[in-house]
Amino acid sequence: MNLIVDIGNSSTKIAVYDGGKKITDFRSKEFSCEKLEKTLAPYKIDKAILSSVKETPDYIYDLLSVSIPFVHILTYKSKFPFKIEYETPETLGTDRIAAVAGAHKLFPHTDLLVIDAGTAMTFDFMSGSIYKGGNISPGVVMRFKALNKFTNQLPLVSPTVNYSSPGQNTKDAIIAGVITGVSYEINEYIRTFEKKHIEFKIILTGGDSKYLKDKIDFQVIYMPDIVTDGLNYILEYNAK
Repeated sequence: MNLIVDIGNSSTKIAVYDGGKKITDFRSKEFSCEKLEKTLAPYKIDKAILSSVKETPDYIYDLLSVSIPFVHILTYKSKFPFKIEYETPETLGTDRIAAVAGAHKLFPHTDLLVIDAGTAMTFDFMSGSIYKGGNISPGVVMRFKALNKFTNQLPLVSPTVNYSSPGQNTKDAIIAGVITGVSYEINEYIRTFEKKHIEFKIILTGGDSKYLKDKIDFQVIYMPDIVTDGLNYILEYNAK
């Protein structure tokens, strides 16, 4: 079985795969040895992959390598089943690499736009078996925090399902402004992508994707597990 450890900006996701099938997973704001050991207890883990978008404590690798025969740390030097055309691959987030890997596994000969609505919102482009690069912009929560931090009077709010648009009060004005802006941004990316590609797939993932998916005017494939699926794919590819 395979262990997937994905350390993101806001939380850590841990998953166990048997072949290509996910057996279990959980997400935690704070990573701990106790939680990891509890997750591993029922399973015989043969391989593991560690992906992190920030500095990873040494104890995590030490903990994994003690009991798992093959442990792979994902970096730009890892082997990939596609070509990466990126001028600074050493700065390319491992979460972005994993997301396009998961999409590529499902649609290996298709042009892809992978939208990850997380702490930062990323738009990554695949053309067949070539990763062409992507764009990064602030995510939903980051936009709410920015409005609060860089103004004197605007409150910190969170997205809700029900709000007036145009906003009839300051809270709704902020929510409507952020969510409408994000929705317009996503829709325009897809519209522009559609003009340049005849056959393509749009993959939507990330922590805010469930909230945003009904606000997109185009057909998208909602895949909340695409990053861990991609990490499992990369793990198998590097273990060959």
